[in-house]
Amino acid sequence: MIAAIYARKSTEQNGVADEQKSVTRQIDHARAYAISKGWVVADEHVYVDDGISGAEFENRPGFVRLLKALKPATFTILIVSELSRLGREQLETGYALKRLSVAGVRVFTYLDDREVLLDTSTNKFLMSASSFGAELEREKARQRVTDAMMRKARAGHCCGGRVFGYDNVEIVDANGKRSHVERAVNPTEAAIVRRIFTLCAAGTGYTRIAKLLNAEHAPAPRPKAGRLAGWAPSSVKEILDRRLYLGEVVWNRTQKCDTWGQKNQQTRPETEWIRTAAPALRIIAETDWQAAHGRLAGVRARLLQATGGVLGNRRARDIESAYLLSGFARCAVCGGSLGVTSGSHSSARAHVYGCIAYHKRGTSVCGNALKIPIDRIDRAVLKTLAGDVLRPAVVMAIVDGVLARLEPRVAAHDVGQQQTALQTVEREIGNLAKAIAAGGQLEPLLVELRVRQARRDELLAAIAAYEGGNVLRFDRKTIEQKVRRHIDDWRALLTKHTSEGRQLLREVLAGPLRFTPEGRTYRFEGEASIGHLLAGVAGLPTYLVAVRGIEPRFDG
Repeated sequence: MIAAIYARKSTEQNGVADEQKSVTRQIDHARAYAISKGWVVADEHVYVDDGISGAEFENRPGFVRLLKALKPATFTILIVSELSRLGREQLETGYALKRLSVAGVRVFTYLDDREVLLDTSTNKFLMSASSFGAELEREKARQRVTDAMMRKARAGHCCGGRVFGYDNVEIVDANGKRSHVERAVNPTEAAIVRRIFTLCAAGTGYTRIAKLLNAEHAPAPRPKAGRLAGWAPSSVKEILDRRLYLGEVVWNRTQKCDTWGQKNQQTRPETEWIRTAAPALRIIAETDWQAAHGRLAGVRARLLQATGGVLGNRRARDIESAYLLSGFARCAVCGGSLGVTSGSHSSARAHVYGCIAYHKRGTSVCGNALKIPIDRIDRAVLKTLAGDVLRPAVVMAIVDGVLARLEPRVAAHDVGQQQTALQTVEREIGNLAKAIAAGGQLEPLLVELRVRQARRDELLAAIAAYEGGNVLRFDRKTIEQKVRRHIDDWRALLTKHTSEGRQLLREVLAGPLRFTPEGRTYRFEGEASIGHLLAGVAGLPTYLVAVRGIEPRFDG
């Protein structure tokens, strides 16, 4: 019997047993449980959510993949450590169990070696009672965390991460154990905070302040993962809006989760905010704060007057961009995004592609000042894709490579080698299972078992693809006719509508396009992968079509 595993670790670990605190341990124990029952766990059916609350159901990637795999289900058993791993909200958990049951999947919990049954009203009640207990524990854990954070906030202790301008200092008790964390002013960073307020009061805008600080290589807030280091207009604005620099600690302004436990950040009423005076943390004088914010208020008033009382009248952020290459283009100098900016300050400003880091952060972050009209860049990219990638000769060369691998002699040789390797792996899996049953060291044995099972799945998939992909059932002439017809359609999509062109770029591009400035123009390069497109047209095995090394590489 084929079994699946679902493992989840909560964001809040209070009251959670040790064996549930690590998704890795949950998976290892579930695999051992499956072996003891004689079940086979397929690696593609191991679903994991690490650090996600059990009250969250829509934004849980592993759980969502698990439910999608039920249409139709290729496994008949689901193993979890306990029922609360599926969820800690009664209604949602019950509905998930119903969907599993309807799909013919039986759910087992390895901690108590029990099957979760829904066949009688009594079993449904027991399941509901268990879900009620899990949800009650979640509410208690949330309340414990909230109470602890409120005590810290009222005492003036640090309740979050690091804030620019301050150091986090650990305070220990008489026994040398950590009691709490307090903030202390960092003199170097505090001087930069004061300078930002002075520059703002003097009339300098967010972008100009960011460029000036970057040019001076001034220390900056730590960037989020994947972001460029340095000052940005948004980080300057955040400094100017933070009342902590006045010596006022404000906590509990926002609520991250709703009553259902799902992430939905909202601003709390001011009556619920906790304000604590902290004179020792003051960096900005009241007069400097008022000077900076007085100028910002004046700017907003002039904007309101100029726009007829409508502030921030910008196009709403769409799911799909209005520009062809937004999100697909990267600056080769700094690695940042190549995006759309305004070409001039005239009344009829032309839109151009340019390096966002250069225009928002300055030359110290990126020296690429080149800006090119968007229609010129779009035409060059589309011409290169249509001429170098979506060209019959290129596409058919890939098809010929796939068909050559499916030739009877080549396929028979490959299948023979893979079947021999499969027999070896099966023997190794059997030996590892015997060692586990005999009471051997569980952790290293499970590691080796996972490696062998993954290799077995690869071999089985490859053998099945070759056996079902005999070259004799593919007619090259028919495939070529289909491909040529679809190439014309693909080329038309690139130029028809921006949204359709962007969708085709997602299918064709294997990664971002890298733009390198050369004089007064850009040289761009990238990699294309058209395997999925071909598989749908020619009926070839997808994983055989998208082979690295034969995918076209292009530049323009």
